[in-house]
Amino acid sequence: MKIFSRWTTVGAIFVLFSLAFPGLALAAEEPAGLDTGDTAWMMTSCALVLLMTPGLAFFYGGLVRRKNVLSVLVQCFMAMCLITVAWVVLGYSLAFAGDIGSGSLGGIIGGFDHFLLRGVGYDVGEGTIPTMLFMIFQCMFAIITPALILGAFAERIKFGAYCVFILLWLFLVYCPVCHWVWGGAAGFFGLGNDGALDFAGGTVVHINAGISALVCAIFLGKRQGYPEKTSPPHNLPFAVLGAGLLWFGWFGFNAGSAVAANGSATNAFVVTQIATAAAGLTWAILDRIRSKKPTCLGIITGVVAGLVAITPASGSVSPIGALCVGAGAAIFAFIAVNLKAKLKYDDSLDVFGVHGVAGIWGAIATGLWATSMVPGNETNGLFYGNAAQIGIQIKAVLFTVVWSGVISLILLKLIDMTIGLRSESRDERVGLDLTEHAETAYTLVD
Repeated sequence: MKIFSRWTTVGAIFVLFSLAFPGLALAAEEPAGLDTGDTAWMMTSCALVLLMTPGLAFFYGGLVRRKNVLSVLVQCFMAMCLITVAWVVLGYSLAFAGDIGSGSLGGIIGGFDHFLLRGVGYDVGEGTIPTMLFMIFQCMFAIITPALILGAFAERIKFGAYCVFILLWLFLVYCPVCHWVWGGAAGFFGLGNDGALDFAGGTVVHINAGISALVCAIFLGKRQGYPEKTSPPHNLPFAVLGAGLLWFGWFGFNAGSAVAANGSATNAFVVTQIATAAAGLTWAILDRIRSKKPTCLGIITGVVAGLVAITPASGSVSPIGALCVGAGAAIFAFIAVNLKAKLKYDDSLDVFGVHGVAGIWGAIATGLWATSMVPGNETNGLFYGNAAQIGIQIKAVLFTVVWSGVISLILLKLIDMTIGLRSESRDERVGLDLTEHAETAYTLVD
C-alpha cells in the first residue's frame, strides 16, 4: 500500500505540473500550415545529428589509450543525457526566447519565456514545422557542442568536474552565442541581425567549442609524460568508424539547418559532401608531401576539418566554392595540428587545431564565396562583389572567440577552486576507465 500511495503521489505531481504549464498540452488536431514532408525531413535530421555524438565517441575513443576509451564514451553519452534535460528546462529559453534586459546590451542572452518549454507547442512556428520539432533539432546541436570540447582534456579530467563544466558552459557560453546568431538577439550582440552568415553552426558550434578546448587544454596542463611518452591511437578502426558516422550525421546537421526539404537543403547536402571529400584528399596529399605516406589518421582528420569548415557556408556557397572551402580547411588545420608540439600545449585530440581553426576558416571563407545564386541565400561574398561581408564575418568570429575564451576560463577557475578539475596522478596512471567508472573496455577471457 505504501508503494501504491507513493506512486499515486508522483502521478498527482505530474498532473499538477501539466496543469501548471498548459503550453505542453497535446494539440487536438494538426496545426495549420504544417508541411508533412518538411516535418518528416526534420525528424530525420534530428536523428542524424543525434547519431553524431555516438560517432564522436567512437572517433575520440579510438584515438586515446586503451585504459581511457570508456571514459570518453561515457562523457559523450552523459552529454546526450545531461544536455537534453538542461536544454528542455532552461537552455532553449536562454537561446531562443526574447532578449533579457534592454538597451544596447539587451541582446546578450535570451529570457525565461520558454522555461520548462512554456509556450513551446505543436503549432507551426518555424517555417512549416512544429515549434516543438525545431526545439528538439536545436537540442541535438546543443548536445554535440560541449561534447566536442572533451577531446582537448581527454584522459585527465574528473568525471564530476566534466559534468559541472559542460552544464555551466551550455548556459553561459553556448546559449548566448546561439542567441546572438540564431535567436534574434537585438542591440550590440545581434550578429544575425548584422548579417553574419552561419548556416549550421560555424561560430555557434565549432569556433565556440574550439576556443574553449584550447583554454581547457592550457588550463589543465599536459598529460603525464607528454610529449615524451605519448602513445599512438589504441584503435584506429574505431576512429574510422566514428569519422564515418560523423560524416553520415553531418548531412542532417547541415541540410537540416534549412528547416525544410527544399533547394537550400539540397545545396547544403551537396556542398557538405564536396567540401568533406576535398579536405580528406588535400590532407592525404599534404601527408604524402611531408612524410612520404598518406595516413589513415590524416585522411579522417582532414574529413572532419572539411565537415567543420563547410558548416557555416553550406547555405550560401556553390559546389565550386565548396571545393575551395574544403581544401583550405585541410591546409590550415594541417598547419595548426603540426604546430601544436612547437607551441607546447596539450590539446589531446586536436580539438582546437581542427574545430577551432577550420571553424574560423569556414566562417571567413563564407564571406569570400557566398553567392545569391544558392537557393535561400540573398547575400554575396567578396568574390561576388560584396567586400563588406568579410568584415561582418570577422566580427562574428572575434565576438565568439573572446566570449568563449573568457567565460570558459572563468568557469574552469571556479570549478577548480571548488571541486577540482584534474584527476589524481595515480588515477591518470591507472586509467580513468577503472578509477572513474570501475570498468574496462577490453576483457581477455581464457
